[in-house]
Amino acid sequence: MQSPSEQKPGVFTHTAQWPISSLAWSVRQDKKSRLAIASFLEDYSNKVELVQFNLETSDFSTDNRLIFDHPYAPTNLMFFPSEDTGNPDIIATSGDYLRLWEIHHDHIELKALLNSNKGSEFNSAITSFDWAEFDTRRVATCSVDTTCIIWDIEKEILETHLVAHDKEVYDISWGGFNVFATVSGDGSVRVFDLRDKERSTIIYENPVQNCPLLRLEWNKADPRFMATVGMDSNRVVVLDIRYPTNPVMELVKHTGSVNAISWVPFIGRQLCSVGDDSRALVWEVVGSEFGLENGGEVEPELWYGTMSEINYVRWCPIELDWIAISFSDKLQLLKI
Repeated sequence: MQSPSEQKPGVFTHTAQWPISSLAWSVRQDKKSRLAIASFLEDYSNKVELVQFNLETSDFSTDNRLIFDHPYAPTNLMFFPSEDTGNPDIIATSGDYLRLWEIHHDHIELKALLNSNKGSEFNSAITSFDWAEFDTRRVATCSVDTTCIIWDIEKEILETHLVAHDKEVYDISWGGFNVFATVSGDGSVRVFDLRDKERSTIIYENPVQNCPLLRLEWNKADPRFMATVGMDSNRVVVLDIRYPTNPVMELVKHTGSVNAISWVPFIGRQLCSVGDDSRALVWEVVGSEFGLENGGEVEPELWYGTMSEINYVRWCPIELDWIAISFSDKLQLLKI
């Protein structure tokens, strides 16, 4: 991986019709290397588009029939988290509501709109969500109204509704069956167990006073570890849930604010972070030494530079040598 140039080996670029806010990889066996990209337009009307990448020819293909309108810019998107082609081909999006969309070969239709506040025409914005791989009927959403909701998407009903923080909840991530974590405007990482809904455990608090934590991703392959990022921070904080309050390491080589993070699936040893410094950094963070000899001053294993601030990253869930990033109106796939 290298600094920017016009033609970069191992870098493949798709230019969208609009700025990209977020992206997702499909995990279906029959739809490998399919991605979804969402627009970021300061308008009510936004878009989500499916993009197919051909691993053999390194070409992107799109189909105008596989674009759908979305109210507001989606805050997150995820495909149904299962390789089994017997499952319905569904993508979920969040924004004003959680929506499920069914994908057909020539069109995409709204399957369900999940509303937690049916008594009012107003609904608090959903900032993010996570779809449980180990229990695909469960989707956890978080909201600016300080709450989290666990949805049963098979029955299309609200399963659990709980107050999670004192301020807005910005991100949510499953860590195992019945267990999830959240980050908030109150600067804390909290872990919840649905078997005891009255309590949560604070495992980290931002040392920067009155500074929200915006991003959180639990390491699905090694659930001892999670990573979080604060607002306007160049640091990725790696936590070991066995040792609350003290980060096991801080990744501090970005020179601008970190915007998104993604763990490598299955293995869970590496983490990719992207930021306003126009760089994607790949870190080896889970190893036998665990890199604390230098006070946590860990160097990235790989780095890649673009010409613009990178706002999103997702490691491919099937082909582990591919990472997707987005900046401006570009979707780029990096072969590492």
